[in-house]
Amino acid sequence: MSQPLITLDFLDTPALPTPSVEASTHAHEPSGEVRVSPATRTGRKRKLYIESYGCQMNFSDSEIVSSILFEQGFDTTEQLEGADLVLLNTCSIREKAEQTVRMRLAQINGHKRRNPGLLVGVLGCMAERLKSKFLEEEKLVDLVVGPDAYRDLPQLIQQVDGGQKAVNVLLSREETYADITPVRLNSNGITAFISIMRGCDNMCSFCVVPFTRGRERSRDAHSIVQEARDLVAQGYKEITLLGQNVDSYKWASEDGLEHVNFAQLLEQVALVSPELRVRFSTSHPKDITDEVLHTMARYENICKYIHLPAQSGNSRVLKLMNRTYDRPWYEERVKAIRRILGDDCGISTDMIAGFCSETEEEHQDTLSLMDLVRYDMAYMFFYSERPGTLAARKLEDDIPLEVKKRRLAEIIDLQREHSRVRNQRAVGRVHRVLVENFSKRSDEHLSGRNSQNQVVIFPKKHYKKGDYVDVLVHEATTNTLLGEAI
Repeated sequence: MSQPLITLDFLDTPALPTPSVEASTHAHEPSGEVRVSPATRTGRKRKLYIESYGCQMNFSDSEIVSSILFEQGFDTTEQLEGADLVLLNTCSIREKAEQTVRMRLAQINGHKRRNPGLLVGVLGCMAERLKSKFLEEEKLVDLVVGPDAYRDLPQLIQQVDGGQKAVNVLLSREETYADITPVRLNSNGITAFISIMRGCDNMCSFCVVPFTRGRERSRDAHSIVQEARDLVAQGYKEITLLGQNVDSYKWASEDGLEHVNFAQLLEQVALVSPELRVRFSTSHPKDITDEVLHTMARYENICKYIHLPAQSGNSRVLKLMNRTYDRPWYEERVKAIRRILGDDCGISTDMIAGFCSETEEEHQDTLSLMDLVRYDMAYMFFYSERPGTLAARKLEDDIPLEVKKRRLAEIIDLQREHSRVRNQRAVGRVHRVLVENFSKRSDEHLSGRNSQNQVVIFPKKHYKKGDYVDVLVHEATTNTLLGEAI
C-alpha cells in the first residue's frame, strides 16, 4: 500500500485531562484539535482543501471562507492530493499552535514541489504576525489573509493565479460577515455556531487576540436571530453564540431606535423556538451581569452552563494580567451564578500556571480559588510568552519551566478531583440529553450533552441523532456520565 502524501501524525494531544465537554465549545480556547472541512461535491471546477486549527472561532471562520469561495467556483475536498487551493486557518494563542502549523506547511510544501500548480495560503491569527516570514523569508505560502479580509479572497486568489504573491491582513472596525451564510461544513447537523461579534477590546497582557483579530464590533441583532431561525428550519437543535467576550455584545440600529445588549439578544434567540437549545461562549468575569443570569434562569432552553475564565486566583497576578477584576470580584460573580441559577449550573474556567513573577503563595491562591468554586471543567496551561503582547514587552518571563510544569500538574490533579465530584452529583438524576452522535467506543451507544454541558452516554435502543432523550444516570467518571433512557 502506498504511503499517504501527508500525515497528521505530528499532532499530539494536549497535556490536559480529557475535558467533560468538547473543547470546541469555547470561542477562543485552543482545543488541541485540527479539522479538515468535509467535501461538498456539487460539481464546481476547483477544489478547496481547508484545515482549521485551535478554537471554535476559527472553525466558524472556515465555514465563512468556504461560503465565499463556494460562490467563486470552489467545492471543498477532504483529499489534499486533489486540491487546487490549500488553506490553513491558524491559531496564535499558544506557541505550540504556531509550531504545529509550521510543521504542516513544511509537509504541504513537499507535496507542492510535486504539484507546482497548487496554491497554498494561511488564514487567521498567524497571518498578520508572520506575514513577512511566510511570504518573503521562508517562502512557505502564496497568500496570507487576516481574519477581517476574507471577502477579499477571490481577488487575492486571482492575483496568485496571475503569478504574484498576495496579502491582506488589514483589520476592520466594521466587518462582521453578517450577510454571509456559512457553509456548515464542521457541523454534525444538530449543533451549530453563530458568531455574534468579532475582535476584542480587553487588552489582557498575555493575549494576542486584540492584535490578530482587531477591535470589538457587534453584529446586527436581526441577522443573528434570522440565522437562528434558518438553522431551526434546517433541523438544527442547538446553537452556540460565539464571541471573544459575548457579555460585551452591544448593537444599535443606524437610526438609534434599537439598542440590544447580550441579555436581550440571548432572550431573542431563546424565543426563536422552545426546541432550540442555546449556549454561549465566552464570558468575561468583568462583564457578565445579573441580567444575563436572570435571562438564563427564565428560559429552560438556555443551557445552564457558563465558561468564566479566571486565569489566576491571586489579585496581584490578575492585575499584571490586566484582567480588570480582582479575586473578590470574581468570587462575587460565582456567588451570583449560584444564587440565581443554583448549584447545578455548570461552570468552567481557564487557568494559567507560572505567569510572570508568580510566587508559590500566589499559585496556592489559584488552587484555593479552585477549591472554592469547584469547576466542572477547566482549560489549563503553563504560561507561554507570545511575541507582541503587553506581557512580552513589559514583563519578564521569569518562572523556570520545571516550576511551571509542576504547578500546572498540581492544577490538573486538583481539577480532575473536582470534575469527578461534580459529575458524581449527576448520579441518580434524570437528565434531558440532546443526542449528537454515536459513542466513540460503540455504535450501540449514543452520545449527547445535558444542559450543564456534561457528556452522557447511553444505549441507543430506538433513539437517533437529534432526539431529546431523558436519561437516568447511574454512573459517573471524571469525564462522562453513563445511564439508561427512560
